[in-house]
Amino acid sequence: MRYFYFSIFFVILLLIFGLLFYFNRQFLKFSENAISADLQANLLAIKDNEIRIKNNLSEEKPINLLFVGDIMLDRGVGSVVSNYNNYRYPFLKTFEILETADLTFGNLEGSISKNGKKQGSIYSFRFDPVALEGLKFAGFDVLSLANNHILDYGREAMENTISILKENNIVPIGAGKNQFEANNPIISEINNTKIAFLAYADMNPKGFEAGENYSGISSFELEQVINKIKEIKTLGVADIVIISFHWGEEYENRSNKNQQKLGRALAEAGADLIIGHHPHVVQEVELYPSSPSAASEGRSKNSWIAYSLGNFIFDQNFSKETMKGLMIKAKIQNKKIVEIEPIEIKINDSFQPEAISL
Repeated sequence: MRYFYFSIFFVILLLIFGLLFYFNRQFLKFSENAISADLQANLLAIKDNEIRIKNNLSEEKPINLLFVGDIMLDRGVGSVVSNYNNYRYPFLKTFEILETADLTFGNLEGSISKNGKKQGSIYSFRFDPVALEGLKFAGFDVLSLANNHILDYGREAMENTISILKENNIVPIGAGKNQFEANNPIISEINNTKIAFLAYADMNPKGFEAGENYSGISSFELEQVINKIKEIKTLGVADIVIISFHWGEEYENRSNKNQQKLGRALAEAGADLIIGHHPHVVQEVELYPSSPSAASEGRSKNSWIAYSLGNFIFDQNFSKETMKGLMIKAKIQNKKIVEIEPIEIKINDSFQPEAISL
């Protein structure tokens, strides 16, 4: 009898252990499923977060830069301004477009000063300092002085121009009180994007150039400028490089071989946009594909070359071509120029530019 009871007790004990083992396995399986589900949820959340970050980057607010052609506020333009007693007058029909840009750039075709002495040419330009009111009203941020008219009244007038612009929060580029200042890039940071500006002219005598201890304009040596562009890009000094170039032949509506050679060499080096001045008429805008090595070196896939923007404010009313011009709007997103929009302008009989294509 004792053996019988012991057998029953043993069977019950086995059943208990069996049930415990079964429920334990079920619990572990459930836990594994729960952990797996949590892990999958976490992975999906991480992936979803990555997508949101990428979308935020792609939807980053674009930066708009605006470039205009030659600005000359003397001679006939100066007479009109005096007649109206309004130094804002030349910009009244375009300031609303100019002020929409995050940065506005132009070529100042002469000095802003009452100082200096005329150097001899009958085509010598100097603007009354009061004319600065119009440039500020129009919203100019950077003005190139690397041209063939900035020294029309000598170094004193040019140095005065540099000082006056800086005092009024307009950055002069392409000229300076010494060689370093004249050739140094200007870096502008907008929405975490760094943009480097350089300015050159290739038709002036060497005597125009700044030296170690005296003022003048920038000096252009192709290989040196190519190396400078590469350094700016590879060292991370700037994300985008823009070059203003005073070049070409006056009144020719197509770029010449020298412009094309220089512009494309600068594009190959990593310049994202080249803006041309001097011909006083509009020339073509070229989308230039970079070399296959561009992507591996962190450079843009393509570059744009606007060979000449023509006149913006000028009194050359002897032809239809010189009374037209081009503004260039450059759209930047994710630290690259993604779009170039040419905006045609016409200059009326009072020498006011007005957009004719938007």
